[in-house]
Amino acid sequence: MKLTLHHINLSTTNVEAMDSFYQDIMGLDRETEGLPVLEKTRGYAGDVAFVSDGAIQVHLATRDIEAGFRTGLIVNPVERGHIAYRCDDLAAFKAHLDARGVPYSDWGERAVNGWHQIFFYDPDGNVIEVHQVDGE
Repeated sequence: MKLTLHHINLSTTNVEAMDSFYQDIMGLDRETEGLPVLEKTRGYAGDVAFVSDGAIQVHLATRDIEAGFRTGLIVNPVERGHIAYRCDDLAAFKAHLDARGVPYSDWGERAVNGWHQIFFYDPDGNVIEVHQVDGE
């Protein structure tokens, strides 16, 4: 199972201001290719802007501390933001976490069509996403 850094998610109460900042001040470009199809009726309905340095995406998402409650999942990926890795074998990675006693929330495709996502915490409480894209 191979992990590659895919994106960093920053949660915000003002997506437009964050989008302007990351484009105008940080010099990132608006991401237009390979964007996820958001499932806005399955737990998270916030707006998201996508920018990139050409290699790593930054997802600027509307903060939604209630998303975890609506889905019944413990780890809420849009309360503090998160770091995301793309995986080539999510089942093997979940088995890896299970073997080491690391609990995770399996969001399936509730937030993004075609992305099976899990979320868990590092020892300091930072949220980590690992996902696999359907067909990869």
